[in-house]
Amino acid sequence: MGTLLIDKLLQTVCTQRASDLHLTVGTQPMLRLHGHLRPLATKVLESADTSALMKSITPERCQQELQEVGGTDFGFAFGDMARFRVAVFKQRGNIGMVLRRIPNEFLTFEQLGLPPIMEQLIQRPRGLILVTGPTGSGKTTTLASMINWLNNNLDRHIITIEDPIEYFHKHNKSLINQREIGIDVPDFPEAIRRALRMDPDCILVGEMRDLATIQAAITAAETGHIVFGTLHTNSAEGTVNRIIDVFPQEQQDQIRTQLSVAILGILAQALVPRKPKGLVAAYEMLVVTPAISNLIRENKTYRIDSSIQTGRKHGMMLLDDSLFNLWRQGLVEEEEVMFKSRKPAELRERIDLAKKGIFDDDQEEEGED
Repeated sequence: MGTLLIDKLLQTVCTQRASDLHLTVGTQPMLRLHGHLRPLATKVLESADTSALMKSITPERCQQELQEVGGTDFGFAFGDMARFRVAVFKQRGNIGMVLRRIPNEFLTFEQLGLPPIMEQLIQRPRGLILVTGPTGSGKTTTLASMINWLNNNLDRHIITIEDPIEYFHKHNKSLINQREIGIDVPDFPEAIRRALRMDPDCILVGEMRDLATIQAAITAAETGHIVFGTLHTNSAEGTVNRIIDVFPQEQQDQIRTQLSVAILGILAQALVPRKPKGLVAAYEMLVVTPAISNLIRENKTYRIDSSIQTGRKHGMMLLDDSLFNLWRQGLVEEEEVMFKSRKPAELRERIDLAKKGIFDDDQEEEGED
């Protein structure tokens, strides 16, 4: 029963191009489709069902971890159709699962709508590039597309450190070694330290959550490697603050200086439901110019937003400007834009004025391009 059912369910996820499959006792299997949860027309899951489904796909070591700590994560390939990242957990004593679909095909920068400056940044010989945003905002997809671009265009040794590995990369012009935390290497800081001895050009750090990882990533970026990292922050300014706040007070000045030299750019992203269906990304792009480098060093991060606003010629953009443009192009509903906005009151005012045909000068020019 378990295996048969899981294949059918995964098949449905792939054909409908859902992003996630939720399996919880007491309800039908649910798909997340274009950002919304939709029940499948099957039976309501019982405790025995979720348990059998879990056993049919979960590796032995993960089943053990589930028993010991009440949860586990792993990734697996579903034939040639897709890979899945799986979170298994206990809730009210029953087994629950969420399976996230990782598509097999890579998207281009154009398809993702990435800020054009990104292509230049990832070709720099060293420095730190951060992709940030809440869970499920497409960070993994963006990073995979950057690695894929490098792989198709440049000869680089790329090391990815992931938990778990999501997109599989084949060697092309570049050589790509993908290391999974818990299988290939015990933890992120250890993996970064090891990577530095492997003649890398580019290191992808799946998650920068703790002091040791952040410290190791900054050091790697300073010593002549390009480092991609992710954080769960919602804005460029918030990202810089989060990194610095991880360190004890007495180290913060030193980290500010290190970061101001190492960091190349921050891309913060949010996914918004697209009309009539699908998703579209809104981006905030900070490119670290000498002026912004100074703001970071001098602890004036509160001025980053206004620097992004005046830094358009360097390829910068604020999230709310990106959201406004998506609304103006008719791609997304007004309430969806407001929901993701960082300064809703200001954006609301701008949209209301735009409906009356009043735009500020910058937008007028943008509209006419």
